[in-house]
Amino acid sequence: MSQATSATLRKAPRFQISKGLLTIVVSTVVLFALSAGVAPSSVANGTILGMLPFAAILAIVGLGQMLVIQQAGIDLSVPGAVSLAIVIVSHEPNGDNSKLLPAVFLAIAYAIGAGLLNGFLIGILSLNPIIATLGTNALLFGAVLAISDGIPRTTTALLNQIGGGLSFGVPNAVFFAVAALLIVILILRKTVAGRRFESIGSSAPVAKVIGLRVRSHQGLAYVWAQLLYALAGIVLAGVTNQPTAFMGNSYMLPSVAVVVLGGTSLLGGRGLPTATVLAALFLTQLDQFVLALGVPFAVRTLVQAAALAIGVAIYTVDWARLRSALRELLSAASRRRKQASLPSA
Repeated sequence: MSQATSATLRKAPRFQISKGLLTIVVSTVVLFALSAGVAPSSVANGTILGMLPFAAILAIVGLGQMLVIQQAGIDLSVPGAVSLAIVIVSHEPNGDNSKLLPAVFLAIAYAIGAGLLNGFLIGILSLNPIIATLGTNALLFGAVLAISDGIPRTTTALLNQIGGGLSFGVPNAVFFAVAALLIVILILRKTVAGRRFESIGSSAPVAKVIGLRVRSHQGLAYVWAQLLYALAGIVLAGVTNQPTAFMGNSYMLPSVAVVVLGGTSLLGGRGLPTATVLAALFLTQLDQFVLALGVPFAVRTLVQAAALAIGVAIYTVDWARLRSALRELLSAASRRRKQASLPSA
């Protein structure tokens, strides 16, 4: 018996690809193939180079949202967090490269403060995440207006070079996204705190029974998320020469969509960082494809909503039960037709 068990363990695959990662990889390959065939301009070299920085920024935002969703929460303060980071690093230096680093530290400080506020409201006071993060989002936009007065400023040359430049022919924003991905994977998979974090997301009641500090981990998820939002805002300010104070508004729905498309459950559990980053690439390229077809820009939100709905359906609908129910309906309909076709006595 023990020998058979050992043989089984030896035959087990060392590396397993999650359903979410496999689904988003196949979907992305199909999308790029379709783009090349139907709308070649959407995969032209210049278009790809222009698309990748925004895909990288969405990936960073998505990683932050993923950490929150892992704990069965949701963060609707994304727009205010990203916008505040943009405003701080563009208005505080006001074109002076020497003031950029203090501005970055100030943006990080604001992010930590917003994260602690969300963590306190949700992890300690047990408020509904939607209500709590919407309130924090309003406070963040209050800070945005107080700092910017609604007037855009030009990004410093240094930040524009760091965030919007190219290295080895690849946009620098991509390197920031890859670095954020590696850090998240390292913490979640290779540290004790990360494994505890995932255990709490999978089953908070069980984690509480075995003595884990559930509320602390759930609260800290919002802190780490805010730091990632701040990074995304800083990079976005570098990519855009003259960023506006409300550029973060476009990341509310996509931040949730990429997490769902990546296969992370909205009910909490194990996060899929790599799949989330690939989902950001998929969703950004989908935008490019739709726009290349001549569809109005306003339709983009509808496409994102449809992608979110499809992602939820893929991972939450019991397709086996649905197929069984359809077969029963078809079988019942076939029996009724046969009975109707029989001659009456």
